[in-house]
Amino acid sequence: MITNKQNITLTLAPDDDFRYSEALRTLRTNLMFSGSRVKNILITSTAPNEGKSTISFDLARVFAESGKRTLYVDCDIRKSEFIKVHQVKEKTVGLSQILTGQVAIEDGFYTDENIPNLDMVLAGPFSPNPTELFEDEMCDKFFQYIKEENYDIVILDTAPIGTVIDAAILTKYADGAALVAESEVTSRRMFQRAKEQLDRTGVRFLGVILNKVNMTKGGYYNSYYKKYGKKYEKYGYGYGYGPKTASDPKS
Repeated sequence: MITNKQNITLTLAPDDDFRYSEALRTLRTNLMFSGSRVKNILITSTAPNEGKSTISFDLARVFAESGKRTLYVDCDIRKSEFIKVHQVKEKTVGLSQILTGQVAIEDGFYTDENIPNLDMVLAGPFSPNPTELFEDEMCDKFFQYIKEENYDIVILDTAPIGTVIDAAILTKYADGAALVAESEVTSRRMFQRAKEQLDRTGVRFLGVILNKVNMTKGGYYNSYYKKYGKKYEKYGYGYGYGPKTASDPKS
């Protein structure tokens, strides 16, 4: 058990969107039914700005809220915005410094006292050569350390697989992978290319997380939430989410 975890304070979006919260809990449940051996879950997307990092962290939070000992690892050492989005004021170290041997593995774990059961490893300073770092033996040592900590769930937030190769390399440490796609934006061709890249790694494909679904349109989701969500009037998620949208976890 890690004894020297450092505390940081995160600024979180208001938890006042019924539809988004329910979608996350549904996603958590679907992933739990993937099997007891699925602990390390890699989340990637076809392209930037599809909401992959927001979903990854919020998914880690709902796992932690359910009592699961959870670890969130920000593996996007090319372009992470976690520190900026969550307005972290404390001085921190991250994965890029761990993988280059600048800090010890055990010194890179953080918690927020307002989020019980959740540990975090941040991305650290941007790296010009993340591919080499993920293929280095230090990366093996890092994930072996995580394995020995025996977390219930590990969420790996990786760079978009449709843009760079990082996520494909990191699948060797994952028990399964899920792909985030933005509703009505991600093209079929982009999705197919990203899915094929994942398939080539041999990782178990857990499903698609369809994000930013327009809930004002007709159909099942619109009628469902009209019935059960009338009292929830505000539908703005922050972190780039548009109004009246929701995450639709399909698998």
